[in-house]
Formats: sequence, structure tokens, C-alpha cells
Amino acid sequence: MAQQPLNQTWDLDVFFPGGSSSPEFKRFLDALTEDVAAFGQRLEAAGVPGTAADLDGWMPLLDTFQDLTQRIRQAGAFVSCLTAQDMADEGAKLLQGRVAQIRAALGNATTLLDHQLSAMPEEVFAALEARPECEAIAYPLRERRLRAAMRMDPQRESLAGDLAVDGYHAWGQLYGELVARVQIPWEAGGRTVHLSAGQAANKLLDPDRAVRVRLWERWEKAWAEQADLIGAALNHLAGFRIQLYKHRGWDSILSEPLENNRMKAETLEVMWDVIDRNKGIFVEFLSRKARLLGLDKLAWHDVDAPLGGADTKMTYDEAAEFVVEHFGRFSPDMARFARKAFEERWIEAEDRPGKRPGGFCTSFPLTRQSRIFMTFGGNLDNVSTLAHELGHAYHQSVMNDLPQLAQGYAMNVAETASTFAELLVSDAALKAAGSDEERLVLLAGKAERAVAFFMNIHARFLFETRFYAERAKGLVPVARLNELMVQAQKEAYRDALSEYHPHFWASKLHFYSTGQPFYNFPYTFGFLFSSGVYARALEEGPAFAQRYVDLLRDTGRMRVEDLAAKHLGVDLTKPDFWQAAVDVSVADVRQFLALTENR
Repeated sequence: MAQQPLNQTWDLDVFFPGGSSSPEFKRFLDALTEDVAAFGQRLEAAGVPGTAADLDGWMPLLDTFQDLTQRIRQAGAFVSCLTAQDMADEGAKLLQGRVAQIRAALGNATTLLDHQLSAMPEEVFAALEARPECEAIAYPLRERRLRAAMRMDPQRESLAGDLAVDGYHAWGQLYGELVARVQIPWEAGGRTVHLSAGQAANKLLDPDRAVRVRLWERWEKAWAEQADLIGAALNHLAGFRIQLYKHRGWDSILSEPLENNRMKAETLEVMWDVIDRNKGIFVEFLSRKARLLGLDKLAWHDVDAPLGGADTKMTYDEAAEFVVEHFGRFSPDMARFARKAFEERWIEAEDRPGKRPGGFCTSFPLTRQSRIFMTFGGNLDNVSTLAHELGHAYHQSVMNDLPQLAQGYAMNVAETASTFAELLVSDAALKAAGSDEERLVLLAGKAERAVAFFMNIHARFLFETRFYAERAKGLVPVARLNELMVQAQKEAYRDALSEYHPHFWASKLHFYSTGQPFYNFPYTFGFLFSSGVYARALEEGPAFAQRYVDLLRDTGRMRVEDLAAKHLGVDLTKPDFWQAAVDVSVADVRQFLALTENR
């Protein structure tokens, strides 16, 4: 790694110097606004190609669409980075609104483009698919044609898109404003400081239970104080979706998330069913961890608490070296990529006030770079987050040379690359562990990640499913949101905890994403799918690294069932694959239980 300590703040000036005051970014948005408007006019003038010969004049529109899509992604990535690094940046908030307007305008033009794809006679569309320049994007074009047939007419879809800017998306942005208000008082060094939500979330992983208990009360109180307004945001986000789906004729709240993730309902159902049948051993893990911590049952804030104490802390530089080393044991290319990300300041990791909580990876397609956001506190969970987000960035890097339309991979397979990266790091570290104590800590970390995907994410899915059912009948008050949340948590965790998190619905950003409805089950899918991919990597050794890249490159142009059949030879609608994937985590828990039997 670099000779000097790594810089923990990212470099955004390489894209647009000056942050939210950047003149270059303003010019970029001005040009993008004009070009999007011109694109819409060209589409209207072109009309639907009626013959194969008409495609010669229509094809440049497809090229323009891909160019504009890349540019709006570049703009959106820049603004998301600005708002995350400083939630008080008023200029960034204004830019966020402007980008949302441009995105809505492009969305309206896209609706018209998709309508033209849908309205083409089949023989004309077949001729389009057969053109050499469309070979790499034939699947996404066919997909857009089919999806357009599932929606309202272009005029009503455009109206819905326009109204969403100051309605649907505005409620999601309001959530960010409310999170910025969350300030949690904490005594440190003889004075009181105010922790941001992100800083407090890291401190809830403190090895000292007295710290966690004291902070937990304040954490719940802070979210309760914002609950009325956050509850309004959640209700109106859901209300918008419910009404939009009704007008589209969709009879299930899962229609959009399933289609977005290119998966069948039966795949989702069998996945959750297999997980549910295997929860017993994970309940046993929670019980054993409670015993090791001297508790009868774990509280919510104990589930991810470290077992190893202070010796499990890492500096940022140590974490970077750790990740790069273990990536390299699978793929030298992944290691080179991660090293570049650290050294060229692709990562915002500094622990400071004012940052948004959570972590994410976003891509800048015009410059073929990514940026990773997190708050690094030195615990093993932070190291996993680093690996996770670098997995996302690596996934994007192997697709950068593909046409824009072929890069549109769904969230569930995006999570495959990220959780695969986590597995590389955690498994390699486990094998290299020099003591039972170190091995115990690493096994606990792996088991805790499985609990997160099988129980925490399941609770989110159960809550959201039931919330939408009630929201369809009217507004759901805060007290009922709390009840639904605790009910879902008790069911998902098999009532294995002594205390739950009633305001989890308020503290979790994912419920407020306007880009991803049901921002939950794709994580679990990705975790299990990556377990299956990882098992194949163990079987085949280093030769699998290129096959892994080939699988990632196909994620933007296949449904997940087809992807699994092609690259793994498995049927995702049957329980066998899912059981084998769950068994990977079960084996980790069994090792943990054996290691702690007499402790």
C-alpha cells in the first residue's frame, strides 16, 4: 500500500472541481438539460419505425439515449456524494433537486422511447435485434419492449413522472433532511458532544455493553422525536406507489421490485421458505452469543456486538491492507483494483460529524470510476463494509466497456459481487487465524452477517409487506408502525431477543429509497447467490476468476434464473440451490458452536 497513511476522504474534484459550487458542474447540467429536451423533441418527430428501413434513421436516437443515461448517472453520482459527505450542504440539496428534474425529463423521453419499442411491429423489432450494433443490447431492448406494455400510455406515465419530482421523490429527499436533524448527545472527554446518526450507529458496536445500553436509550429517543414527520414521509411514499400501481393495473405490491430484480415470485418464495426452515441453528447461535456475553438473551444492540473486545480494532490502513491481501488470494486483478481505489481516494471513510449514516457505492460512467461512502470506526463490521462496497465497484469496473444498456444490472445480482467480496475476506481471514480467540471472533462475524441476511432483512421484508397491506386502506400511524416493526422482528428472529427496535422503520434509509422499492430481499438473494458462486470458486480454484468476471458481465442482460442456469447449472425455483447456499452459513455456525461449547 502507499508509503504515507491513506487519505480517508474521497476525491470528487477529479469529476467537477469546487463541490456544490462547481461552475464546471453547472455547465454540465445546463448542457444536459438542453440535450435531454432536444432528445425528447427528436423522439416525437421520429415516431414509431414501421419498416426495417426506418431503423436507419431511428438508431441514432438509441445512441443518444445511452449517452444521456451515462451523463445523468454521472450527475446523480456526484450529487449523491455531495449530500452524503455533508448533510448540511444547502448547495448540494439544490443540485439534488435540479438533477431530479433533469432525470424526470429524461424519464419522460424514455417513456416515449419505450413506447416506440413496444409499438414496433414484431418483424421490425426483430430486425432491430438482429443489427450487429444491437447484439450486446438485444436482451435489454426486448425487456424494455415488454415492460412498456405493462405500463400506462406514454402521456399518463410522463405525467406521473413529472408529479413524482415534487411528490414521490420529494418525500424521499425529506427523509434525508430529517436524518440530518438527528443529533444524539454523548459525554466524551468531560464534555458533551452531539453524534450524527452515522457516528452513533458505529458506537452501538462498542464492545462495552454499558456504552451500548446508555446509547441505545438515546438512539431510540432521537428517532422517536422525528417519528411523526418520518412516518408521514413513509406513508406518502407508499401511497404514491400504491396509486401508481393501481393505475398501471398491477395487482401486487411486489410486481415492480420483482421485475426490477428480473426474478420470479416463485424464486423469492422458495428462497424465504428455505431460510425459514433453517433458522433454528441461527437462534442457537444467538443464544450461545448471549451466554458468552453473560446475558440470558441478546437485546437488539447486542446482536452485532463484538466478542473479541479491543483487540479486534483495526486502523484504516490495516483494513485496506487486509482487504487487498485477501482479494489477491482469489484474483490478482481484484487486488490491483482495490489498491487503486484506496490510493486514488475513491473512498470516503472519515469519522466526522455531519455525514449521512450507512454506506454505498456509486459509479461515474463517463470517467469509469466509482466512489465508496462509509464511516470507518475501526471495527470488523467496517472492514466488511469496505470489502462489500469494493465488490460493487469491481462489478462495475468489469462492465465499463459494455454499452450503457447492457450495464443495467439489477440490485440482487449487484449484491452478489459485494457479498462475494465479503466472503473472500472473511473466509481467508478465518483460515489464517492464529488462535482460537481470533477464530471465534471471525466465525462470530460470519454468523452475524448470516443473521443479518436471514433475520434482519427478513424482518424488513415482513414489515414492508404488511405495512403496504395496511397502507392500502389508509394512513398508518406511528404507534402502528412501531407495532408492525416489532411483530416482524419477533417473527424473523424467532423471538430470540430480549429487546427489539420499534423505530427501526425510521432509522433505516432503505425504506425511503425512491429508486428501489422493497430495498431488502435483494440483499438476501445476493448473499445466498454469492455463497453458491463462492462454493463454485472453491471447487474450481484460480481458474474460476475469469468465469466469475464472465458471470458479472452477463448480469445486465439476463434474468437471474437464466444467469444461474448458464453459469452455475442450477434452477433457482427449486430449493436445492438455496439449501446448499444456506448450508455454507450453517457450517460456520456449527464451527462457532463447537469452538464455544465449553466456554
